[in-house]
Amino acid sequence: MSVWKPSVTVAAIIERDGRFLFVEEEADGRRVLNQPAGHLDPGESLVAACVRETLEETAHRFAPEALVGVYRWRYPAKDVTFLRFAFRGRIEGIEQGRALDSEIIALHWLTQGELAARSAEHRSPLVQRCVEDFIAGRQFPLDVLSKDFS
Repeated sequence: MSVWKPSVTVAAIIERDGRFLFVEEEADGRRVLNQPAGHLDPGESLVAACVRETLEETAHRFAPEALVGVYRWRYPAKDVTFLRFAFRGRIEGIEQGRALDSEIIALHWLTQGELAARSAEHRSPLVQRCVEDFIAGRQFPLDVLSKDFS
């Protein structure tokens, strides 16, 4: 009997003057739009993973302030289920000249409408949903996430 293991990911929802920060990246042979996001590393907290992934993909120092939501999505093409923790927060600076992850093509600041108009480019349905939940004001304090007891 196999044990089901979701792929745990984190995402940063970053808004500035009505525009949201997205990465354009190469995934599965196509260009896609996504929040700065990535996988949780062994032994890493969800918040630390979001800070790290945002820095690696955008060179922005991100300070998570609240959890926007927890999302489950099954990617049928690879039969993988993703469990995404999306955070809202603030930018505390940019590391100018920092090399970004190799799959990152460009950064974009898009309005909700501009993002919706490019829905065919979204990496997953979670991209739009996270922005909608952010705009709706959905948020939970970070202490809703249990501390690591290992």
